[in-house]
Order: sequence, then C-alpha cells, then structure tokens
Amino acid sequence: MKARSITLLVLAEVAAMTLWFVSSATLADLRNEIELSSLKSALLVSTVPAGFVAGALYVAMSGIADRYDPRQVFAAAAFLAAVSNALQLVIVPGGELSIALRFATGLFLAGVYPVGMKIAVGWGKEDRGWLVGLLVGGLTLGSAAPHLLAWMGGSNWQLTTLLASVLAIVSSMLVMGTQLGPHHAVQSKMNPRMITLAWTHKKLRRAYLGYLGHMWELYALWAWIAPAAAASYMLQTTEANAIAWSKLTAFVAIASGALLCPFAGKIADRLGKAELTILAMTLSGSAALLAAVAFGGPIPLVAFVFVFWGVAVIPDSAQFSAMVADLSPAEMAGSLMSLQTALGFALTIFTVQLTPFVAELLGWPALFCILAIGPIVGVASMLGLTRQRLVKD
Repeated sequence: MKARSITLLVLAEVAAMTLWFVSSATLADLRNEIELSSLKSALLVSTVPAGFVAGALYVAMSGIADRYDPRQVFAAAAFLAAVSNALQLVIVPGGELSIALRFATGLFLAGVYPVGMKIAVGWGKEDRGWLVGLLVGGLTLGSAAPHLLAWMGGSNWQLTTLLASVLAIVSSMLVMGTQLGPHHAVQSKMNPRMITLAWTHKKLRRAYLGYLGHMWELYALWAWIAPAAAASYMLQTTEANAIAWSKLTAFVAIASGALLCPFAGKIADRLGKAELTILAMTLSGSAALLAAVAFGGPIPLVAFVFVFWGVAVIPDSAQFSAMVADLSPAEMAGSLMSLQTALGFALTIFTVQLTPFVAELLGWPALFCILAIGPIVGVASMLGLTRQRLVKD
C-alpha cells in the first residue's frame, strides 16, 4: 500500500507541476508571435510564484492540509490550476488577464506541492528524506516537462499549454488513488502557535533560513535557464538553433536533478539531512560561478555546465522540508511546511522578476555570480543543524 500510494503521489506531482513553467518554456515562441515588453515577459513568469505564495500562506494559516483530507485538497487544487492554465488559450496572450491567470495557476498549485508533502511524510519517519526526495523529484521532473513539450511542439505554444492542462487534470485523478499513511496526523483547528514557532524555535529557524538561501538561486535558474542558454548559444550559432537547443538544455538540466533527489534522500537519511544540504549548496554555488566563466563558450561546454548546475541545485530541496517535518509537532507539519514554502517562494518573486533586468544591465555572468550568494548563506545556516552539532546541543 505504501509503495502504491507514494508512486501515485509522485506521478500526480509530476503531472500537476508541469503547469509551473509553461510561460518560461513558451516565452520565446510567444514573443516571436506578439510583441511583449521585458516587464510583461517577466510578469508572465514571476506571477506564478506570487500566486503560489498567496496560496501557500492560505494553506498555512487556515491549516487545511492538517485539518482536511489532503488528497481532496490536492485533487481540487490541481483541477483548478489546470483550468486557469487552459483559459490562456481563449484570451489575448500576454495581456493583463493572461498575467492574472498565471497568478491563479500559482495560487492553486499551492494546494499541490505543500499538501503533497503532508501526504508523503505520513508514510514514514526513518525514511522521510527518501519519501520527500521522491516527491521533490516529481516536482522537478514536472517543472522540466514543459520545456520538453515545447521542444517537441516546436513553435506551437498553444499545444504546450493545452497538454500541460491535460496532465494536471490527470494528476487530480491519480492523487485520489492514494491512501494516507500511519503517521498522518490531524489537528481539529488552526493553532496560532504555528506562526511564532517558526521563528522562536531555533532549529526550525535555521531550517527556514537554509531553505531561503537555497531558493535564492533555484527558481531564478529554473525560470530563466532557457533564455540564458539561448543568449550564450547565440554567440556561437544562429538564433533559431540557439532557441531550439536552449529548450532541450533546460529540460535536461532540470530533469537530471529530479533523478538525483530520491537517492539524495537516502544519503540524507543515513548521513544527515543538514550534511546533505551543505554538500549540495556547495556544489550548486560552485556551478553558478562556473556558468559565469563558461558563458559564451562552446555550446557543449556551456550545456554541460548548465546540466551540472541543474543536477546540483535541487537534491537538497526535499531535505529542508523533511527537517521541518522532523522538528515540527506532527499535527502541525503540513502548516509549517506550507509556511516554509510560502516564505521561500516569496523570495523567488524577487529573484525571478529581477533576473532579466540584472542580466540586461550587468550581463548573464554577473547574474550567475549574484545567484551564488544564496548557497553561501544557506551553508552558513545549516552548519548549526549537522548531527555533530545537534548532539552537542
């Protein structure tokens, strides 16, 4: 029952999270069809995390992930996100309503990812890193999927948008086939103590700060990896070739990280969750600096660096959430994980929105160096949560 439920949950996560980066994957094709300013281009991408923050705050403050059946919350949210995305096909693309619908998509996806983690952590304690790692692997693969759909569909952004919505509807059906695990806990009503606990609990605070360092670079990379790769490739080949290869690079870079997430969870369960995050952030920060050095170089070299960065940037993500679940009262885990993701994605609104402007002003290499600051802060925070440090405390 556990294996079946987790498998269905991960597949549902993959299918639903395909909606997140539809705008990023189709932006180049959309701009070839209509004139879009840099501001509107950025808003089409950054309003998804903005909506997600609003939704995650609601999930956290209302406690719906801990008070109600999380499978029903997940299914309803995935369906509504699919509808919000599909409506892009019947309105003027790139306009104010289009941006509002991207916000709505992010709003409803907040009922998918944090709520999915609530379901996952209910199935184990000793292997929690592995379980949440599987889920984050699903999120990562789902985030990569629209780039693959866009590459396969060529310049047909409408087809990519439609297929992403179809997958999200499938997701809402898959999650209803799961069961709740033996460690699933319910709270009868929202506990206001959750808000203060996230800050006053020293270890929880460190886990939150480490997550913020991680999120500083993650979604800026995922959202703009295709345009960044295209800008580099254009220095070596034609614009058409550069855009085509950048889509494939973005998919491989993001999807490759998904393959590593579950195995990183196994390592974290054995050696320590904080230790795993420190290693991953050290590698991802180094990859950001390597990308700055390699930018504009031979296409295979640049592609390799981006893929290495994509592999290194995500395996620690699950472990921040797993640590919050470990440190939280069981009946408050869903709310505290939702609050954690809300704060992290609030930060991504800033980084995702700012990325194209910094790249235009200072160049992509300088932007990559700025993104490396996040892992440095994250490592400093997580040093206080290593097993050796926890034993001393």
